Amino acid sequence: MKRYLTAALAGAGVFIWAAQTLYGGAVVDLPAFHAIALDRSDDVSSAQISLPFTLNFFGQQFNSLYVNTNGNVTFLLPLPDSNPRPLAQTGMPIIAPFWANWDAGLPQDPSEPAPNQVTYGIGTIGGRQTFGADWLRIGYFDRHDDKLNSAQLLLIDRSDTGAGNFDIELNYDQIQWEAGDDSNGIQGFGGNSARAGFSSGAAAGTFELPGSTVNGAFLDGGPDALATNSLNTDVPGRYAFEARDGNVLTSTNPPATGVPLPPTLCAALTTLAATALALRLRRRA
Repeated sequence: MKRYLTAALAGAGVFIWAAQTLYGGAVVDLPAFHAIALDRSDDVSSAQISLPFTLNFFGQQFNSLYVNTNGNVTFLLPLPDSNPRPLAQTGMPIIAPFWANWDAGLPQDPSEPAPNQVTYGIGTIGGRQTFGADWLRIGYFDRHDDKLNSAQLLLIDRSDTGAGNFDIELNYDQIQWEAGDDSNGIQGFGGNSARAGFSSGAAAGTFELPGSTVNGAFLDGGPDALATNSLNTDVPGRYAFEARDGNVLTSTNPPATGVPLPPTLCAALTTLAATALALRLRRRA
């Protein structure tokens, strides 16, 4: 099992993780996140879940949400829809680790083992209250378990930096399928493939990870493989975002800036380049 370090540096605005065991890849394995399971049925949502902290998500204050079987959480209403569409077109705030046609229902053959369920709960990471929702080792509709995906959403209280502030983590272990049968997938591939990201419910507050809806992009080994790439962190499979003052930062890295060269060095380099070019032309002649 992998481990990573986390601790909070108060007042410095730096968040370093204290020791946590991982389920696999970037997924954080805490029993608290398995506390409550959704019903074993297709296309279901949780009841309204109260949060112990407030989220300022694009200027709207939320202290509750819904977990949906098909790889997302929503803040105004449940969203059992299995067929992913542009996040901005949901008309409501949504965070989607992997919106696709998941299937955690009972197998057709009662003698076969039941799949894992979608679970959620409140835990603590690095001393901070965290809501976690897990879609771990689950197959695709209709009752296919030949390929399994593992995705996780963490919402981490960062009210220490300001009222309503929080961090979003989209974590992935493995992504072996991208679309279920109802999304025109064939053996889990192709069709209307998954979307990942978040949205205020409007275009202005929407971000989807590169590879959304692109067949094969999110899969293990794909050009935008979720389990091996990362964003705003050096942990493979982790995509981290800071929600501050109602805005979600899609990049915490400062823009690259050039350092001006001294004029004498610039002149020397220019002369050297001109001499090299002259020698090359002379050799060709």
